[in-house]
Amino acid sequence: MSSDFEGYEQDFAVLTAEITSKIARVPRLPPDEKKQMVANVEKQLEEAKELLEQMDLEVREIPPQSRGMYSNRMRSYKQEMGKLETDFKRSRIAYSDEVRNELLGDDGNSSENQLIKLREERAHLLDNTERLERSSRRLEAGYQIAVETEQIGQEVLENLSHDREKIQRARERLRETDANLGKSSRVLTGMLRRIIQNRVLVVILAIILVITILLAITFSVRRH
Repeated sequence: MSSDFEGYEQDFAVLTAEITSKIARVPRLPPDEKKQMVANVEKQLEEAKELLEQMDLEVREIPPQSRGMYSNRMRSYKQEMGKLETDFKRSRIAYSDEVRNELLGDDGNSSENQLIKLREERAHLLDNTERLERSSRRLEAGYQIAVETEQIGQEVLENLSHDREKIQRARERLRETDANLGKSSRVLTGMLRRIIQNRVLVVILAIILVITILLAITFSVRRH
């Protein structure tokens, strides 16, 4: 399990390093090359997200007592992923000095006004992007809490199910014990009844024997 997770970690580290390098190059590229590089980075970002999903699945299969360390690492990787996406969005709307001069030209105040306007629009876009990123992180954190809560609930339900099975087995053993005790009680009652009957028969036989002896003695005396 840990070897699979570490393998995904290595792939993620290599991939994010490539993405970071390409993001830094995007603003300086000509339009055609920039478009191609943007498409390439988008593809690699999707691959990085898939790696994160695989890593997340691996973490969920780790026993709860050993999961904390991996969960902290996953949060760090997700934050790194969010930063990459933010940097990528900024790089797409950023311009190199050459491209900016080409767009604005060298027309004195007009160029300066256009540059100020462009900076304001860029700042507005960056502000909106950051807001979206913050909302996305809050949603992701909420989702993570919901997943962890669901896992804890499942573990509690499993424990309750095991406890219920144990209680049911204990009840069945008690029923069997009661049944065995009932059978033993009936056997002992029958044995006691037979003992009493035997003692009564012995007493009766003894009385008959005594009476017989007395009668014999009486007849013997009368004959003499």
